[in-house]
Amino acid sequence: MIKKIDHIAVAVKDVEKAAEFYEKVLGLELGGIEEVEGMDVKVGFIPIGDTRIELVQPLDPKSGVAKFIEKRGEGIHHICYEVDNVKEALETYKERGAILIDETPRKGAHNSLVGFIHPKSTGGVLTELTEHLEES
Repeated sequence: MIKKIDHIAVAVKDVEKAAEFYEKVLGLELGGIEEVEGMDVKVGFIPIGDTRIELVQPLDPKSGVAKFIEKRGEGIHHICYEVDNVKEALETYKERGAILIDETPRKGAHNSLVGFIHPKSTGGVLTELTEHLEES
């Protein structure tokens, strides 16, 4: 069901400032920045081969990412796996005992559908599933 690791998300206070390390030190390039409606975040994408690092900046101090940074500081927030069908994957993983944050998929960055699995099911790692939709 899982095709590949889509991205590793890093919670940051400032996308542009955080991107400086990846660009100046690691020699990588910021591929773009997008605000994700409904999630109250701004996301910077840094492609690395077939996957990417996502720098995730909260836009609302009450958002989940803001609370994460307040509690734990900046750092790895979640791992995202690409699947063919998020709805089916969520249903399957729920049947197998996963605790879901999202019972149904929601809109994500890069014209995708996403759903999250609660860290209580995964040994403490917030897990995202993503399905890339065809461009219309």
